[in-house]
Amino acid sequence: MSQAAAPPPIVKKPEWAPRMWQGCDFETWMRMLLRNRAAVEPRYWYIAAIVTGVSLSHSILRVAQDALFRSDVRNTKLNGDPIFLLGHWRTGTTLLHELMICDERFGYPTTYECMDPHDFLLTEGLFTNLFGFLMPSSRPMDKMKMGFDRPQEDEFALCMMGAGSPYSMIAFPNHPPEGQEYLDLESLPPSRLKAWKDKFELFLRRVTCKSGKRLVLKSPPHTARIKVLQEMFPGAIFIHIVRDPYVVFASTVNLWRTLQSTHGLQTPTFAGIEEYVYTTFSRMYEKLEEGKKLLGPDRYYEMKYEDLITDTPAQMRKVYDHFNLGGFDAFLPRLQTYLASVKGYETNKYQITDAQRAEITQRWGNVIRRYGYGG
Repeated sequence: MSQAAAPPPIVKKPEWAPRMWQGCDFETWMRMLLRNRAAVEPRYWYIAAIVTGVSLSHSILRVAQDALFRSDVRNTKLNGDPIFLLGHWRTGTTLLHELMICDERFGYPTTYECMDPHDFLLTEGLFTNLFGFLMPSSRPMDKMKMGFDRPQEDEFALCMMGAGSPYSMIAFPNHPPEGQEYLDLESLPPSRLKAWKDKFELFLRRVTCKSGKRLVLKSPPHTARIKVLQEMFPGAIFIHIVRDPYVVFASTVNLWRTLQSTHGLQTPTFAGIEEYVYTTFSRMYEKLEEGKKLLGPDRYYEMKYEDLITDTPAQMRKVYDHFNLGGFDAFLPRLQTYLASVKGYETNKYQITDAQRAEITQRWGNVIRRYGYGG
């Protein structure tokens, strides 16, 4: 029986680099600590102290931003309903996001905006210039390019705003995963669902207030939220990208290991990560199948990651033609420039045991067969 290679080393940020929780406002940070009984390990107390101070500043700066921009944000309307990029973690959603925003007609939430959703209208220009050195040049899990100005998952903004997100589990990795009811939103009581919707819409209005463009949004949890999202945005379109589940399993395990090690406030034991990946994958694709039945063909499109990387311009042209987006010929030169800039990029390589392969086949077999990955 083949054995798995040792897990790839987890790349950690320098100790002085910011943790994602420094994007929380004070109320969100305090609630997170209370839910987890302030179980910050002593070695991370200094991080907790920094987050406390920074979260207070976000709450104060938000008041200042509201005083200056409240009317502008309130009067801002989305420039068309969003384009949602769907897909499980590690299926190529980040690549697809980067490709889509090569079209200058589209806007997107930047990394700074997602990590500081409270006051970026006031602070983004100044802070990105002063503190740009704090942002790693690439992501620790896969070396894709990073920067305060690069596109980012709006899920991080929801987490920092206290809207509720499965990402909150990263802070205390040795506790049972919290926030999992926010993966598909369907079990939330009406009051909590309304609060989530309100904060999501507020964030999108703030981003649109700055860019004025139609937004392209990418967050893997949205894959399980079509029911809610299509009600909120009746004109939204959804592009789903899928990738070989055997590759996705190993890569997603590495993702959560990396995030827990980099942003956790406890030394992670990594207990239960594989089971979490198995369960969440199944739940996400179950909700995707339910959700896409609510969409007509003019609002939904699927592609394979393997096809996208084989002939990117051809696959992107199919997307544009499917949704009648127009403007592909004007978009193509910028797309080709981006592709030239990432030429030579290599994805991580993983191995799985025969036992893991059998488990993936048994538990994810319906998805494997649906998308033709069983060969």
